[in-house]
Amino acid sequence: MRQDLVLLPGLACDARLYEAQAEALADLAVPLVPHLDAPSVGEMAEAVLGAAPKRFALAGLSMGGYVAMEILRRAPSRVTRLALISTTARPDMPEQSAMRRELIELARSDRFALVMPRLLPKLISAHRRGDAVLKKLVIGMADAVGPETFVHQQTAIIGRPDSREDLGQVRVPTAIVCGDADELTPPDRHTEMAALIAGAKLTVIPKSGHLATLEAPEAVTAALREWLAD
Repeated sequence: MRQDLVLLPGLACDARLYEAQAEALADLAVPLVPHLDAPSVGEMAEAVLGAAPKRFALAGLSMGGYVAMEILRRAPSRVTRLALISTTARPDMPEQSAMRRELIELARSDRFALVMPRLLPKLISAHRRGDAVLKKLVIGMADAVGPETFVHQQTAIIGRPDSREDLGQVRVPTAIVCGDADELTPPDRHTEMAALIAGAKLTVIPKSGHLATLEAPEAVTAALREWLAD
């Protein structure tokens, strides 16, 4: 029986972030990719809960992972499974928030076109930074999201809480997935989350960066297939 699967995108990303997984897992899941646009993870979580089925499997990448952890805090009984991809349970560090505020200022001053050139080296692993197709896709998603939503999302990320204490309360099958070349949320952040969640399965994908669903779609899909079938 197919199960409802909510896929939460990362910063400046849309449904294309999960296109490969949604197609490949169609035999197991009915996917829903919400548009996340609010200045706090709490408001994002409430919007997702308002649109989602009564019970659902939940996966989030990066910012989507922050929202997923907030959903777990607010409505744990509605979540049947949890997948955290390229994310962290830790709050923003001061230097990270400072960088985000610089990007917010660019977006607010009609210089949004300058944002992605600054972000791309962190989003894509070094050996894929010359991949014109991948870069075009990432920039295209950001353009579709637009500067106003980008500002809301960065504001929400800056204000997100520390979720580490809450992860010990997770009681559903959990997959944690990351690339070994992820510079924004490195593997040690995922090892930390896996240690906090009883029974969590950690998958580290070789030669993949932060946007693992795009850089290593087959490997991410395999990890999610095992998680959905567990």
